[in-house]
Order: sequence, then C-alpha cells, then structure tokens
Amino acid sequence: MDSHTVFISLGSNLGNREKALKDAVNSLSPDVTPTAFSKIYETPPWGYDQQPTFLNQVIRVKTALPPFDLLDKLKSIEKDLGRRPTFRYGPRLIDMDILFFDAIVISSERLTIPHPEIENRAFVLVPMMDIAPDFIHPVSCRPITNLAKDVSKKKIKEYQPKEEIGRDHA
Repeated sequence: MDSHTVFISLGSNLGNREKALKDAVNSLSPDVTPTAFSKIYETPPWGYDQQPTFLNQVIRVKTALPPFDLLDKLKSIEKDLGRRPTFRYGPRLIDMDILFFDAIVISSERLTIPHPEIENRAFVLVPMMDIAPDFIHPVSCRPITNLAKDVSKKKIKEYQPKEEIGRDHA
C-alpha cells in the first residue's frame, strides 16, 4: 500500500480545548500516523465571531487510506469525541479538516482538496509555517511562506497552557 503525506488542521473552542486536540491526535492510529506537529495557537473565531477563541494546530501524517476514507475517519473521530451538529463556522468541541493530501486536487460535494479556504486562514497558515513552510500549494503553486504573507496574523498567538489546578509542586 502506498503511503500518503497529508496535512490536517485541528481546532477546538469548547470545553477543554487542549485535551480535545490531544484526544483527536490520539484517535488517529492505527490507520494514520502523525509525523510532525505545529505549535498550538490561540486564534480568534473565523466566519462567525460571537464565540470563544479557538486553539488550532496543524499536523502532518502518513496514511495508506484514500482521501474519502480518511475524511470518514476524521468525521467519525469528531463524533466519537462529542462533536454535535451546529451552524456553519459555529462553536465546536473538535474540528478536523484535510488541508492537503499529497499534491492531489479533488473537487466534489463531500470533499475539496486542497481545503478551499487555506489561503484566507491565518489560523491554518501560521501552524503550517511551523512544519511545512516550503510546501507548495498544488493549485496556486505558491509556497506556504508566501501565502502566509498575505493574511493578517495580528490576533494569533502561541498558546501557553495554563498551569493545572492541583498539580503537585514538589
């Protein structure tokens, strides 16, 4: 079986956001193996701003799954972790999107690869810069570094985990 290189974005703005990202990554195996992790960023909501801030991360993974099977797996993980249907761009416990799948281009009702909004989303481009700054967008033929120059990064900051209450201080 061929192994594919895929970039997946993770986002959460409800509940324990950091735990939601970790649980999503931990739910990927055995079919999907993470190979690189961006830092986690705190980002303002996009598309609908009357909601809590998000934690966002991008991971690079290897998988033998074809694109639609991977999409089904990600949607299943979201549901298993407690994501409930809401309105477009609404708050969510976990969101997992396929950004890039090798250098292929897919345009269907169920799946568009590359993700159609990448070029407008600093919350995706900033984490992508951590792990794949030279990756070439297969449609625009521009590297991530160039795409990131065209978006405002003002309100995106590296996430600093708050100290857990009750943690031992030995």
